[in-house]
Amino acid sequence: MTTPAITLYGTPLSGHVHRVEAFLNILGLPFRYVDANAELQKSDGFLALNPLGQIPVLVDGELALADSTAILVYLASRYDGSGLWSPKAPEEAAQVQRWLSIASAELRFGPARARFLTLWGGTTSYADAHALAERILRFMDGHLANRDWLAAERPTIADLACYAYVARAPEGGVPLDPYPAVRRWLERVEAIPRCTPMPRSPAPEPA
Repeated sequence: MTTPAITLYGTPLSGHVHRVEAFLNILGLPFRYVDANAELQKSDGFLALNPLGQIPVLVDGELALADSTAILVYLASRYDGSGLWSPKAPEEAAQVQRWLSIASAELRFGPARARFLTLWGGTTSYADAHALAERILRFMDGHLANRDWLAAERPTIADLACYAYVARAPEGGVPLDPYPAVRRWLERVEAIPRCTPMPRSPAPEPA
């Protein structure tokens, strides 16, 4: 059996990793998954791939690439012949970039951080993360009230980048009940052919 040319280093409960894994599956690209636990992330071999010691890391032949949004852009440019997932038309391209930035900022420091603090603890203020989560979810719900997708008239890498931490926001004590448009959007993302839902944490959701 031929070993896939693509290797993805990650952990199952990382939303950053899920973005990449879901897109690989959607594109139908075979890949090898390496569970990069905390110990492996500190190893010399892993640090040679990403000196920052962060996941995900994608290895494609001779290329080693870190940062989940950068990996999404690479995979779309390299393997999506249709050009639909990362559009080149100026307005759509700008909208995709806007939501990639939101995924890396408001979603990371809002619902993603609230989830991290709930599941694994930390010293950052949970109240600040929770407040930012509610703010960005209100914004997303308004944005999605009269549209199906975040950046275009079809799904793009922007939707994949934003999906995971929104889907599992309740694991950080951030309920989704107040955001019906967001919940409908999550269902549409999960209905994309071959899209794999973000795994749930085995820990019970906060009451």
